Amino acid sequence: MMWDTADGDEVTTADGGLPNDATTHGLAADDLDQRLAGALERMGHVARTMLSRQAYLEGVSPLQFQLLLKLESTAGPRVSDLAIELDVSQATVSDALGTMRRKELVSKQQDPADRRNSVFSLTQQGESLRRRLARWDQPIADRLAPLEVGEKGTALRVVLEVVSGLQDEGVINVARTCLTCRFFDDTTHPETATPYHCLLLDVPFADPQLRVDCAEHEPRTVGAAT
Repeated sequence: MMWDTADGDEVTTADGGLPNDATTHGLAADDLDQRLAGALERMGHVARTMLSRQAYLEGVSPLQFQLLLKLESTAGPRVSDLAIELDVSQATVSDALGTMRRKELVSKQQDPADRRNSVFSLTQQGESLRRRLARWDQPIADRLAPLEVGEKGTALRVVLEVVSGLQDEGVINVARTCLTCRFFDDTTHPETATPYHCLLLDVPFADPQLRVDCAEHEPRTVGAAT
């Protein structure tokens, strides 16, 4: 359908009367799934831009920034684990960690579980920088703050369901979320206000408590029911 705007320009509209959405890439403009995917892509772009800006202000690269957020002051993961989680090559991670060692942000130790490998941890200087960087996404959190808890919980669940499905399909490598964890149970009391149960901690919980990156996460079998 064609409409003239107040300025006299012609626009193509969908059945609902709004202009076609560029995020649908030639599909029907009322394709809600495609528009949701487009909205998530926009948010991803915003997050990447914010992260990159904050990283450069602190004199590190975006990858070094991500590594700082993944490492702790105690012995951390191996290079291979970090490469899988960040979806880059081991050589790329090794180069970034080498630069961070020269900046005295991380230290290198022998892996106590396998002396052939090395693990990395943050130095005092690296931990100080990590603390400064940890709130890089505060502007996004501030925008979400006025929403109702139930709305935010539903949005969180929907996004994590997409993440879980993408991990099952091999699109992403690592997702330490409740929905990808073997301890997650949504069958014990599904009709209650707390429809989920953590089998590890033996506690019921609801959408707003879903974890995005849980330290106790253990992967479930791909294809297992959640």
